[in-house]
Amino acid sequence: MDFLEEPDFGSMEITVVGLGLIGGSFAMALNKLKPKRIWAVDVNSSVLEQAEKMGVISKGFTEASIPLQSSDIVVICIYPELAVQFVKDNLAYFKHGALITDTAGLKEQVVQEISSVLREDLSFVGGHPLAGKESSGFAYASEEIFRGANYLITPIDGTKNESLRLVERLILGLGCRQPIRMEPHKHDEIIALTSQLPHVIAAALMNSSGSGDTGNFVGGSFRDATRVARMNAELWSELLLENKDNILEQIDVFIENVRMIRTAVAENDRDSLKEMLENAGRGREKF
Repeated sequence: MDFLEEPDFGSMEITVVGLGLIGGSFAMALNKLKPKRIWAVDVNSSVLEQAEKMGVISKGFTEASIPLQSSDIVVICIYPELAVQFVKDNLAYFKHGALITDTAGLKEQVVQEISSVLREDLSFVGGHPLAGKESSGFAYASEEIFRGANYLITPIDGTKNESLRLVERLILGLGCRQPIRMEPHKHDEIIALTSQLPHVIAAALMNSSGSGDTGNFVGGSFRDATRVARMNAELWSELLLENKDNILEQIDVFIENVRMIRTAVAENDRDSLKEMLENAGRGREKF
C-alpha cells in the first residue's frame, strides 16, 4: 500500500488491539480522523460491546483474524510481551502492505522481536505515547489524554519513510505534539529515568509511610510525589524487569544522590545541603 504525505484516513480501516486505557483512548481519538472503519480486538467481549454501543468502534472481535485481513493500520495497545506474541500468532492474517504500530512502554526488545519475524510486505513502527492515568481499563479511557502529549517513535534501519510519515500524521491527528524519533535502545535508557524511576520512587515512598494514619497529614508535596503509586502492578512489573539494566542504573544513581543528602544532614553540613537543594531547583526550572 502506498501512503501519500497527506494520507486519506477516510479510505482506511484501522484495528486497535486491546481496549484498555490506552487502546480505548486511541480508538476514541481515532474517530476525529473519520476512518472508514475502526475495529477492535480484545479478550473481554463486554468491553467490546460497550465500545460498540458508545460508537467508539465499528465492531469488536475476540478473534483477530477477521479484522486484520482488511485493516490498513493495526495499533497494538497491549503489554510488551503480549504485543510481540500477537504479531507472531497472527502473522498470516495481516492485510498485504499493512502498517503495524504499538504503544508499549519498552521498545528495544519489542522492535527487535517483531522486526525479526515480520513479513516483507508489512511495516512496523514502534511507538510510545507519554500519556495515561493512574487508573487502568476502558472505563477510564478518554481521547483527551493525547491532547498536547509527547509521543515517541522508534524507527530502525529499513523503516520505510512513507510508514513513518503515516504514523506521524496519525499521531498528530490524535492531538499529540509533533512525534519525536529516537533509536529503540535510547528510548529505553531515557524512559528508565523519566518514567520508570518516578514510579519506583512513588512506590517506595508509599511503602515507607507505614500502616499508620498519615492521610490527615498529607500535603501537596506528598500527594504529587506519590501520584503514580496507583499504578497497574502487573504492567509495571513487566516494564521494570524487561528494562532491568537501565532501571537498575538509574536506581543506583538515585540512591547515591539520596546518600549524599543524608550525609550532609547527618554531618550538619549546611553549605553542601543547600548547594544540592539549589542545584535541584535550578534543574527543575529548566523544564
